[in-house]
Amino acid sequence: MLYDTLADAIGGTPLVRLRPVTEGGTAPNADPVTDRGVDRGVEAYAKLELQNPFAMKDRVARHILTEARRRGDLLPGAPVVESSSGTMALGVALVGRSLGHEVHIVTDPRIDPVTLAKLRALDCRVHIVDAMGAQGWQSARLERLAALMDTLPGAFWPRQYSNPDNPGAYRGLAAELLADLGHVDVLVGAVGSGGSLCGTARALKETLPGLRVVGVDCVGSTLFGQPDRPGRLQSGLGNSLLPENLDRTLIDEVHWLNDREAFAAARELARDQQVFGGNTSGSVYRVLTALAAEAPPGTRIVGILPDRGDRYADTVYDDAHWEAHGLHELPAPGAPADLPPGATAHSWSRTAHRPPADLRRHLVFVESNTTGTGMIALDLARELDTVPVLVTGDPDRYRGLAGTGAEVLRCDTNDDAALRAALLSRFRREEIAGITTTSDFYVPAVARLTTWLGLSGNPPEAAAACRDKTALRAVLAAAGIRQPRHAVVRDPADLPGAIARTGLPCVVKPADGSGSTHVLLCHDPEQAAAQTELILAEEVNARGMPAARAVLVEEYLDGPEVSVETFGTAGAVHRVGVTAKSVTGSPYFVEHRHVFPAPMAAGRARAAADTAVAALTAVGLCHGAAHTEVKLTADGPAVVEINPRPAGGMIPELVRLATGVDLLRAQLLAALGREPGLTPDRDGHAGIRFLLAGSEGPLTAVEGTGPATAVPGVEEVTVTAAPGTPVRRPRSAADRIGHVIARHATAEGVTEALDEAHARLRITVGAAAVPAPAGATT
Repeated sequence: MLYDTLADAIGGTPLVRLRPVTEGGTAPNADPVTDRGVDRGVEAYAKLELQNPFAMKDRVARHILTEARRRGDLLPGAPVVESSSGTMALGVALVGRSLGHEVHIVTDPRIDPVTLAKLRALDCRVHIVDAMGAQGWQSARLERLAALMDTLPGAFWPRQYSNPDNPGAYRGLAAELLADLGHVDVLVGAVGSGGSLCGTARALKETLPGLRVVGVDCVGSTLFGQPDRPGRLQSGLGNSLLPENLDRTLIDEVHWLNDREAFAAARELARDQQVFGGNTSGSVYRVLTALAAEAPPGTRIVGILPDRGDRYADTVYDDAHWEAHGLHELPAPGAPADLPPGATAHSWSRTAHRPPADLRRHLVFVESNTTGTGMIALDLARELDTVPVLVTGDPDRYRGLAGTGAEVLRCDTNDDAALRAALLSRFRREEIAGITTTSDFYVPAVARLTTWLGLSGNPPEAAAACRDKTALRAVLAAAGIRQPRHAVVRDPADLPGAIARTGLPCVVKPADGSGSTHVLLCHDPEQAAAQTELILAEEVNARGMPAARAVLVEEYLDGPEVSVETFGTAGAVHRVGVTAKSVTGSPYFVEHRHVFPAPMAAGRARAAADTAVAALTAVGLCHGAAHTEVKLTADGPAVVEINPRPAGGMIPELVRLATGVDLLRAQLLAALGREPGLTPDRDGHAGIRFLLAGSEGPLTAVEGTGPATAVPGVEEVTVTAAPGTPVRRPRSAADRIGHVIARHATAEGVTEALDEAHARLRITVGAAAVPAPAGATT
């Protein structure tokens, strides 16, 4: 295969099926091991990451540096500085130099002569610390790196131990395994930074949730609760610090090998399989073959072999080095011992692994709805054994936030770099169980974060297309899905052409709006021009984000509006049901009543749901709840918009009351990578009627909540606006001042209960009591 540069040759490494071994070898200083990996119908494979141009960390270096350049974190020609004594140094040197960057590597005296020679040949600046720090060589290197960064303005530090792009690089490796094998039962890998094993396992578990993950560590490493022994001879695995990228919740079993066992295993790998690997590859091979020997027939096991042996010619493969360090004096029992809790490993040991009991798992919300489901979701997160965290730029906008007990992490949520920095500074990767939002505005940001961290979520491009209504229109048009005729206006001069395309009346709305804000039915060109100017004049939206400065002009579709509630799980879209929606009269479209499930013919409901699922499939929205608005026209259902999150307007609560399916809970479970639970346990109807002011002025009071609550079937009467709040006749969802929720065995019973409760309420604005508008369109 032809490549433009050596960096382009990274990845696509060989996958080799290992031959059974039935007798110990006779290589010098090898420890005899018998009956390892006897086939018996067990398939054992080695993924030869050591066959990358330099070694396994080539993948990491390429992914980190190219992502940094894409985001603007690494500017052209800026220096790159990394701490490494092995393959990460070589990967950064390869990719950094090929991209035209000056590369500085901070290392320690354990660096082997071959690696040092390669780095210098690649024209890297190598800085070698001369003494251990408080926590071994690793801390000494980090101290030197920090000092070096101060002298290199604009330098980029890949931070392999904390940068989520390290494990993210191994999504490619996982994809290669799935393409080659289709199914894997057990994955075995060494643990150092936590990147390779955790990144590969996390990606594989999306397709293979039952995957068993076995981590290989070295005696004297602190990664899994063992005491630190800084003088260990192994490199490439183990650590004296707990890396931010290590996610111990992914690992089911841990093995430890001492220096003698690891070095001997590398020699066995070369002798048995003709793979010339380093001590890390040898350790993985030793564990891999042991697991194969005890696995039931039909088991498929893959081990990741990261390092080649040329770096270890004068250590692992040198008898004099063995003698000088007394390696033969170390115990080497030839089989793993089960390590009791609290015991110290001195030779090959293993234990079934469980995450530490004190590990706190957090469900992170990037902003939220300010009312309704927003605060409910924070409370619900605690019921799911997670700590709710609200990341926000303005905690004061959330009424009732203090009562949820959620941790508040403040940052500029409209800035991706600030979001990433806030999460990295507060959490280790294993402390983040999921990321979600109940706010339209932050769905794309959440999709970018979940992709970055390898969490459950939607593709960023799908979330962005739903958020940008002009992009959604293009996707639906390409897929042939019925929707309104439309045109995009970015300059008022383009409006006449847009109206000519859509006809009058037409709907004029922002391309990135939410909650019916600035959505207007226009009956003449002058009205459309005024609304277009209003939208284009806005520089930021309600959350302070830059406005799209684009207007969507759409054909007005005559007919009832419904919303289709769906849930994506395991790559399939589950139809939850159809909601009937009532909106206020022209020219505004404020929803004032919902009934679920919609009282309509089964065929009509099925047609609406089929249209919504086709639209979701076209845009690629495959995870979690979606709320698709559909118009039922004489020519069939037409998609108005897709909201890639649980419905607002308390619709999830209606679904729960009517069917027992808790969509909000399901959304949080999906964000956590758990089964959402979508099986109904009841068959009924539920509805909501919103309280709306009939005139403009300060809200004085909402009276009659007691009598309204007493109406049979009424579940809840809630007033969300405090006395003194300025109110007006409704123009958007933000003008709602409360709601009534009811449930009944029939849709008619729900509507009657809502109407009766509403009739008992009196809304006083200023000095006068006025009836709330009932709404004109159903």
